[in-house]
Amino acid sequence: MKKRVLIIILLSFVFACGPKKGIVTKKKKTDTKPEKVEVKNDTGAVPTKAPIKAEEKLPRKRTSVDTYINTYANIAMAEMRISKIPASITLAQGILESGSGNGRLAKEANNHFGIKCHGWKGAKIYHDDDRSQECFRKYKTASTSYKDHSEFLTGRKRYANLFRLKPNDYKGWARGLRAAGYATDRKYPQKLISLIERYELYKYDNQVLGNSTKNKTTASISHTVIKGDTLYSLSRRYGLTVEAIKQKNSLTSNDLTIGQVLIIKSE
Repeated sequence: MKKRVLIIILLSFVFACGPKKGIVTKKKKTDTKPEKVEVKNDTGAVPTKAPIKAEEKLPRKRTSVDTYINTYANIAMAEMRISKIPASITLAQGILESGSGNGRLAKEANNHFGIKCHGWKGAKIYHDDDRSQECFRKYKTASTSYKDHSEFLTGRKRYANLFRLKPNDYKGWARGLRAAGYATDRKYPQKLISLIERYELYKYDNQVLGNSTKNKTTASISHTVIKGDTLYSLSRRYGLTVEAIKQKNSLTSNDLTIGQVLIIKSE
């Protein structure tokens, strides 16, 4: 009996001193990423993300140039119909030469195009330009300045080549004016073109040209002679010959009197 007890004790000792293996418990690997939850609308469809709106373009702030264009665009178009000078060119020159109507010549002399005296017999104003105190033409109204600008270009041979250009070729006109000596600034053409394209002045050319293609009824046109008018200048202005004007008005000489009404076109 004692022997049996001794064997049991020995066996217990052997198993107690044997190598032990630790029990390793594995932790369940959890996904740290948040679960994607789809929120559906009332129809059961998953709503799509609203597109990011591009920053809305704010309207361009109105300037004195816009005011000038609104004031004189109709006059420039009327002159284009008569003289064939692009309205865009006339407006751009007016903006540039008069400082959008804010320059001294424009304010005190209604001279919007910087036209110097050049034998002018009317009122004058003296202003510093290329040289000190140069002589410039002075007008009663701005519209008279526009009219004289047309006559100044149509009545001088050095600008004749400009009238061979297409009536909407504002780039050709801008370069041609500089080449003919209208301005001494080398960048004059670029300045005109920049104004025309920035303020879309070419749309006034298109408006005149569009109107000219429509059926028109012949209307009577008359002209009241003012100081400086000649039959030659009127022929260039209205696209007629001197003889045609004389025949329409039964004139026997080229002499005109201020206030005389001439028939240019009859119904």
